[in-house]
Amino acid sequence: MKKTVFIGSVLSSKVALETLIKNDIKVDLVCSLDEEVSKNVSDYFPIHEIAKESKLPYLKFKKIDSSEVKEKIKDINPDFIFVIGLSQLIPQEILDMASDYSIGFHPTPLPKHRGRAAIPWQIILGVEDSKVSFFKLDEGMDSGDIIAQYPYKIEKTDYAFDVYNKVCGAMIGALDECLLKIYSNSVEFVKQKHDDATYLLIRRPEDGLIDWNMPSDKIEALIRAASKPYPGAFSYYKETKIIIWKGYLESNTKYTGINGQIAWIDDNENIGVVVENNILVITEFDVCGLLSKFVIGTKFK
Repeated sequence: MKKTVFIGSVLSSKVALETLIKNDIKVDLVCSLDEEVSKNVSDYFPIHEIAKESKLPYLKFKKIDSSEVKEKIKDINPDFIFVIGLSQLIPQEILDMASDYSIGFHPTPLPKHRGRAAIPWQIILGVEDSKVSFFKLDEGMDSGDIIAQYPYKIEKTDYAFDVYNKVCGAMIGALDECLLKIYSNSVEFVKQKHDDATYLLIRRPEDGLIDWNMPSDKIEALIRAASKPYPGAFSYYKETKIIIWKGYLESNTKYTGINGQIAWIDDNENIGVVVENNILVITEFDVCGLLSKFVIGTKFK
């Protein structure tokens, strides 16, 4: 029987591991990111809990390139290593421990949009038709031969978590289609056209800062893209940071103001903010610090 090692750290890792288990794949070792080093992982999930429930051997790691991880995986002598949802760079030494090959996952139709922060970037870019990709891991960035792809759609009203759920649904669809082929050595690999590759660069929490002079649709897209499970789009009111989780645009025919100026506050504490010829209706937000109240006519910075 083929031996399998699974490595992951986030919600999509959980979904993938559960799908392998559902498809009767014997997982010989689960490598799970330790909670102690999960602070900066927006969508962290302790997949060792899934391993416990399913009575699978597991190892919690802080650094994937530690000698303990290498020794454990080497002892397993796996045929396949799945790496799903891990931001740490996995050394080639570990990937090469898979006697058949190691398998990666990316939520875009590779070779398009290789790289980082694929869900937020796709929302910001206005992508509507996308695909998830499983591929053979090599030394490049998301550059290995394609094993399977599966489509999903991004609506103009989707927030990051909506897209995340769609990605997970497409991941399940792709795995259901390709697992038998993987374990029977019948995958028809498709080489990526590297000349067609495009790249997404890393996004950091500070990139969620709203510039109120941006086009209104770009502000609204940033709010959706940076929303949960990510750190959130934000602005400052006086000296207090305000994280804006949800908001939508409505046409403005009544209020003349400066971009970022508060036009109204309703009984539900929704805030209407002038942006170009529209009003951004902020419906969900967090105040990070002390603030007595918002005042009509004042501005976000």
